Amino acid sequence: MRLAVISDIHGNLDAFRRVLEDMDRSMVDAVVCLGDAIGYGPEPDQVVSLIDDLKVPAIIGNHELAAIEPACLREFNPPARASIEMTMGMLSERSLHFIRALQPYHIGWKCHFVHGFPPDSIDTYLHGVSKERLESAFHLLDQKICFAGHTHLLEIIGFDGRQVIHAPLPQGVVGLERPLKYIINAGSVGQPRDADKRAKYVIWDDAAYTIEARFVSYDIWAVYHKILQAGLPRVHADRLIFRG
Repeated sequence: MRLAVISDIHGNLDAFRRVLEDMDRSMVDAVVCLGDAIGYGPEPDQVVSLIDDLKVPAIIGNHELAAIEPACLREFNPPARASIEMTMGMLSERSLHFIRALQPYHIGWKCHFVHGFPPDSIDTYLHGVSKERLESAFHLLDQKICFAGHTHLLEIIGFDGRQVIHAPLPQGVVGLERPLKYIINAGSVGQPRDADKRAKYVIWDDAAYTIEARFVSYDIWAVYHKILQAGLPRVHADRLIFRG
């Protein structure tokens, strides 16, 4: 079984469509979305509608939570807060209904899925967690494979029962060791925050026991101009082009 895991689309419909096309070419059997389909980008309603139309299992991210619980906006920096406030006005009632039904984690295909940090944190950053908390999370996980998002960075963290092992997740296929447990950060479809600005997602092949990081090209400048034309904060357009 080949499972595609996507995260942090952030209203970037152009990138999402190219990723879906790449999934078709890669012959995936199923797809899971780790949240933050909205925020920052110019077409949040279209992204949510497409996820709904395709019946993709999805979980809630911190941007979806802020859209339905405005008190959460206090945790956002000013540009992100402005973006979510504008995004709320772009969402249809259908999309809001979809978002309200999202849960903080999902278990399926013998994997655990969460936006921030297992088991159910929506807003904890994986890279900000102590070694002790990571070890505790691994011990509590019943599943050997956990997928997370939120950081917009690809990463793989292994645990052999004694030590936590951090490693980058490069483009291409990486073999996993069956005795270990893993937390895998799926990166970002809509707004990667590394030196390579292509859309990112991963494919989990349970038979081969591999993770493949896929890098997908799309028309970044078209989305850059859509963000500006929508009146969204310029910083989120700039992040599509520049590192960080």
